[in-house]
Amino acid sequence: MNKHGILLEVVQILTDLDLTITKAYISSDGGWFMDVFHVTDQHGQKISDNRTIEYIEKALGPKGNTSGILKSSAGKRVGLNSVGDCTAIELIGRDRPGLLSEITAVLANLHINVAAAEVWTHNRRIACILYVNDDTTNRAVDDASRLSAMEEQLKNILRGCGVDDDDNVARTSFCVGSTHVDRRLHQLLFADRDYEGGCLETGMDCSVKPNVTIERCEEKDYLVVTVSCKDRPKLMFDIVCTLTDMQYVVFHATISSDGPYATQEYYIRHMDGCTLEKQLGEKEKVIKCLEAAIRRRISEGLSLELCAKDRVGLLSEVTRVLRENGLSVTRAGVTTVGEQAMNVFYVSDASGKPVDAKTIEELRKEIGHTMRVNVEKAPMDKKALESSGWAKTGFFFGSLLEKFLP
Repeated sequence: MNKHGILLEVVQILTDLDLTITKAYISSDGGWFMDVFHVTDQHGQKISDNRTIEYIEKALGPKGNTSGILKSSAGKRVGLNSVGDCTAIELIGRDRPGLLSEITAVLANLHINVAAAEVWTHNRRIACILYVNDDTTNRAVDDASRLSAMEEQLKNILRGCGVDDDDNVARTSFCVGSTHVDRRLHQLLFADRDYEGGCLETGMDCSVKPNVTIERCEEKDYLVVTVSCKDRPKLMFDIVCTLTDMQYVVFHATISSDGPYATQEYYIRHMDGCTLEKQLGEKEKVIKCLEAAIRRRISEGLSLELCAKDRVGLLSEVTRVLRENGLSVTRAGVTTVGEQAMNVFYVSDASGKPVDAKTIEELRKEIGHTMRVNVEKAPMDKKALESSGWAKTGFFFGSLLEKFLP
């Protein structure tokens, strides 16, 4: 049965499995919908794992639970199969070099362990969702005085570069439970109006700006949103998520990929029936919001993957080393499976330039753990990097989790 948000629910299930949507056809006029998705695994291969196929059939079939996904937010939880007994911390504020290191150092000093986290930066803003617990009991932190002290210290850190104490500078919130991390990060940055200001990120190449246009289909009274940009995993999720949170309903859509590029066309209407002509500046706002949603997940520079035995303070130590070597974290994912901590950091130097091979080798020596690097943007001295034993490999949470799950 068709209802608002059901397309996002379906796309959410597919992307949480690290599946890539190469083509899709959406039609949902009236009370029913028919969606067709062409998907591959993260390596571009046909899905052959029976467990994955059975899960999709169960989740999307007549006995599935898609009707409650958006309400319960029971989807991806920062790379963990189960958040367990943790407290979720949401942070939003102005970004600056070394900020993530300062945040993790505060938590370590308060004897708080970070079990999982996801960090996005965009237009000089940072949004984080961290799942933490007490480093002694491994239980959620629920003591009011302790939470208050933690909140105050985190706000002070986020305001470190601030000019005033306005709530727009930094916000912190707590909850016990789970949230769909990607959607929540989009919501946090959208509420923070990160879509204003254009290409402000240091080192961000504005030439790769997505091309978003909106036209009117007079015959059916639809708005036709066309997006053309470089293709990447979760692109459709980011677009559909933004349209849904802006209260637009997708009636028809066509998604296609041609080599490294993607074209996506959506036929939409606002839930209240208002047209863009009746809302001054709404068309420009929708375009800016879609551009921002696409760019939030774009990470230039190096992707450093760290796998090590989990221990309290590990994240604080790693981010400190990155900061001391003059590197800024533009995006990060932290997860724990059993006793293994798996961290991924997208980094560039403080000026936004590529990281050279010498800096990477120093990181390897200082951290002292086995790391694999995915070079999204080649370092200055590529030959030196390869000769030092660093491999050019891809990373996805799904493939890494498979190594540790039965």
